[in-house]
Amino acid sequence: MDRRDFVKRVLFAGSFFSLSGMGLSRINVLKEKDMLTDILNSFGLSEEDIKKLLSSSLEKGGDFSEIYLENTVSTFLKYEEGILKKPEINLSKGIGIRVVSGERFGYSYSESFDMKDLESVAKTANKIIKSGLKKGVKGFKRKKKINRHYPEDIISDIKSENKIKLLKEGYESVIGKKHVKRVSVSYADEIKVILIANSDGLMVYDIQPLLRYNIEIIGERSGKRVRGYEGGGGRYGLDYFQIKTPEDIANESFRQMSVQLDAKDSPAGEMKVVLASGDSGILLHESIGHPLEADFNRKKTSAFSDRVGEKVACSDCTIIDSGIIQGSRGSINIDDEGIESSKTVLIEKGVLKGYMHDKISGKYFKTKPTGNGRRESYEYYPLPRMTNTYLDKGKYVPEEIIRSVKKGIFVKNYSGGEVNITNGDFVFKATEAYMIENGKIGYPLKGVTLIGNGPDILTKIDMVGNDLKFSDGKWTCGKEGQSVPVGVGIPTVRIKKITVGGSSL
Repeated sequence: MDRRDFVKRVLFAGSFFSLSGMGLSRINVLKEKDMLTDILNSFGLSEEDIKKLLSSSLEKGGDFSEIYLENTVSTFLKYEEGILKKPEINLSKGIGIRVVSGERFGYSYSESFDMKDLESVAKTANKIIKSGLKKGVKGFKRKKKINRHYPEDIISDIKSENKIKLLKEGYESVIGKKHVKRVSVSYADEIKVILIANSDGLMVYDIQPLLRYNIEIIGERSGKRVRGYEGGGGRYGLDYFQIKTPEDIANESFRQMSVQLDAKDSPAGEMKVVLASGDSGILLHESIGHPLEADFNRKKTSAFSDRVGEKVACSDCTIIDSGIIQGSRGSINIDDEGIESSKTVLIEKGVLKGYMHDKISGKYFKTKPTGNGRRESYEYYPLPRMTNTYLDKGKYVPEEIIRSVKKGIFVKNYSGGEVNITNGDFVFKATEAYMIENGKIGYPLKGVTLIGNGPDILTKIDMVGNDLKFSDGKWTCGKEGQSVPVGVGIPTVRIKKITVGGSSL
């Protein structure tokens, strides 16, 4: 199969469960220029068409214009009660055009690729900003080959029978176990092909694979019904299941269910809390990460606005956002403005160093964009968004942190939370937590809710473990109605005082 056939099959979705595609060895040797041309052709467009649309979008003024082309093919399968539910295949193909003037922008999108329709879309984006400053379009300079942090084609060759086999393996490894009432296993994958071109002469593409596998178990004992849930994935193909097997994921979901059956009411009040490594990073993501996105700080609605250079956390805290972690769910080779992904230090040894930027905020703050301009799809404009956000490792052994707590709570898993960006207040509900007494982890707890303030909590972290761990590809971040895949990470940490809303006082 030649490269044009590959592009056609990836972009135009072949079969019911899987996309036929060429092998990884072939795609990795394709030339960047050839891929750009073939992707454009698959949308029925040429380089001259793109230049014409960019010129039309700037016809009545604007500092900058951008075209975002996207084609996404995704599949979803679910296995429940011993039955394969009706599988889904979704195709999404469209174009978004944005015109920027200062801090204002106009955005319009289309699912039609007829040039008359697209010229109307381009002019609509321009009308929204009503700018009188007119700028031209620079000739395209083919961007040098970018660094790639995941293989491009690792989804399209996965056969439907292999996906069904994975579902059955997870289901059969736990169904029939004690107290298990229902097991639901799901598998999802996608390939997203994007091409970004702008009036500054940039033209670049990316092919983004994504895989997710989840198992939910409903358990019941003596009328008490609980839920166990585990999942994972990332920028992987079937190689993910060499890291974690369906049986591994099923057993972890069963373990979480079993723990909750034995959970006792949680105490409430202010106390020491130890956050486990890995999924506890979601608390960092929500309460600290969002307030460090530059648009909130440009608008001065963040608790961290105008505080760059200040000490905002304990000296053991270094917080990083990185889109270049191999295979991670939040990793991207380029962001949705065509900027190469990077590693951005946000807080270093307690000192606020900067924010996560897209092009608009970068220009406002007179700094380079950090590769954090992300969007859900062609229907949306890009915003400063996190990729993989984590607290870097410290010096303490996790067991040492646990031993330091005479009475407190150890929190391991979460169902998510809410945060007020303006003041940093947050509420998080734990799905797995334990009592710590005399330096030892004891019985499991139910009803644990963590209540606090992000900037305040940063000053109350007083022990940071040396066991940095990333969540296994399970989180999706929402902002302004848009959802994007993200990664979170954290080592074991101790918070010397935080409010716990529990089941009893």
